[in-house]
Amino acid sequence: MAQDRIPTWQLAAFAGPAVPMAAMGLPISVYLPQFYAEQMGLGLAAVGTVFMIARLWDVITDPMMGIISDKFPSRWGRRRHWIVGSVPIILVSAVMVYMPSAPSSSLYLFGWMFILYIGYTMAQLNHMAWGAELHEDYDERSRIMGFLQGAAIFGVPVVLLIPVLIEQFGTDDVAADRVAAMGWFLIVLLPITVAVAAWRVPEIKTRTIKQELPLRDAVRPLLTNRPLQRVIASDFLSGFSGAALGSMFLFQVTYVLQIGAPSILLLIYFFAGLGFVPVVVKLSYRLGKHQALIAAALFNALMVPTLFLIPPGNFYAAAAIFTFLGVNVGSVTILYRSILADVVDVDELETGHRRTGQFYALMTLTSKTGGAIAVGVVFWTLSLIGFVPGAENTESAIRGLSIVFVATPMICNFGVAAIMWGFPLDKDMQEGVRRQLEERAKTADAAPASD
Repeated sequence: MAQDRIPTWQLAAFAGPAVPMAAMGLPISVYLPQFYAEQMGLGLAAVGTVFMIARLWDVITDPMMGIISDKFPSRWGRRRHWIVGSVPIILVSAVMVYMPSAPSSSLYLFGWMFILYIGYTMAQLNHMAWGAELHEDYDERSRIMGFLQGAAIFGVPVVLLIPVLIEQFGTDDVAADRVAAMGWFLIVLLPITVAVAAWRVPEIKTRTIKQELPLRDAVRPLLTNRPLQRVIASDFLSGFSGAALGSMFLFQVTYVLQIGAPSILLLIYFFAGLGFVPVVVKLSYRLGKHQALIAAALFNALMVPTLFLIPPGNFYAAAAIFTFLGVNVGSVTILYRSILADVVDVDELETGHRRTGQFYALMTLTSKTGGAIAVGVVFWTLSLIGFVPGAENTESAIRGLSIVFVATPMICNFGVAAIMWGFPLDKDMQEGVRRQLEERAKTADAAPASD
């Protein structure tokens, strides 16, 4: 049975929690590593190691959360109670991570980052799975994920206004104040937006499916489901690329481009990304999702070397190039999330199980693992080439920083295009899968009446 198009106001309410959750994405990849390495005195190698190990714990927590959230619904539905339950965990750990008291230690950072990531996993995973279950139409799923990612991207420039204002007007401790202020942005808005979403957006009734699935079978898709493997491998590379670029952004702008307003450039970059969201969604309607993903990845790979053309100190040239690079911000994320919802349908047709949470757990796991490894690898590499933040660096060290900053997203995006080339699941196939699922559900519902 065809579903009605979801009202825009309801999608806005659903996507709302992604706005404050952006404060857990951007500062963790851009501001927190630099803050703890430089201002808190932990050093590049130590901070890179802590962030990588803390994220790699998600190898355990993400699949567990996916399985648990699928198995234990509530009277609210399958997802909303998990998102509400994540809020107190996030709020407490955010206070400790964003507002540390000096002196800090690697153990302190690791412990509270670990707890913050548990809350973040509960919220983000179930939010994405909820979005995948809101509608079954191929294009409507892109619209839902466009709203979700658009809210996340919108949250980034909003939260970025905080460090911009702090940098412009000045405080006694700019680095600490801008991180703390972004933490308060999260702490104030997350409870409000989660409450509105849980109140105003109902969960749709899912098809009757088998309930029990052995743990061995729950992880088997990673080994046997080829479309899933291609999607999460590509998402891993995109996560690696984004985190690498984010963790080096302030260094690149300050030391290579020699521009004294890094937060303004970052603001431009993310506002441009917000503008690309409807473009990418419309492109997916015309080309198909995986073709649009390939186009975006190739554009990113070919565009990023133009950073070498920016003259030192030229703010306007940098702003122009980072505007076009804004397609890298959210376009591929929208498409990955929408494609994965279709992969879940194929898996349900083959197995009889609706494993949305488990599949999105695998995706968040690979994306976050890619990001964690990126921060560790990038900071170790910068340390090896002799780059030292806050110090007088040699010309070769600054050149090495610039090469790493450009080469990493180039290689990753070419990899994404290669992996997704010839992806088998298109609109026609997804619509056929959906029809078979609907017929099977009708047969199952009618079966008791024939006894």
